[in-house]
Amino acid sequence: MLIRIQSIPTKRLIGKHLSMSLIENRTGELWRSFMQKRKEISTAINNDLISMQVYNASYSFENFNPGAIFEKWAAVEVTDFNQVPDGMETFLLEEGLYAVFLHKGAASTGAKTFQYIFGVWLPQSGYTLDNRPHFEVLGEKYKNEDPESEEEIWIPIKAKKKD
Repeated sequence: MLIRIQSIPTKRLIGKHLSMSLIENRTGELWRSFMQKRKEISTAINNDLISMQVYNASYSFENFNPGAIFEKWAAVEVTDFNQVPDGMETFLLEEGLYAVFLHKGAASTGAKTFQYIFGVWLPQSGYTLDNRPHFEVLGEKYKNEDPESEEEIWIPIKAKKKD
């Protein structure tokens, strides 16, 4: 699996969001609603879509609970917030360090990639999770359930403290 560590500058996003859990997954509803109005966003910097998860500080990946609530966003990166379409909101994604993983395959097979990230890579790395949004970049090679689909998974990290 291709992995890189990358620092990003602050990014401006425009999109829509819903609260959900993995048990009560509303991702399809969110994306259908967003895609109906996506073309109204005139300041997008490219055609990439951003699928972002915002977890509160008490959300636990170690003691994973599929019923835990988080905020899911469907968004695009924009140059500024001067023109926000009705029904859309802004989000300022703060700068920070990320581990970036390339997931190849149908979106529904993503659980295997996340199990690897949180169960194998992260515990063996020199990093811990940082309490910032997680996101996926759905670029030109993203094809949802196509086995040839590709997407980038961005996990917020910080260096482990030395004992």
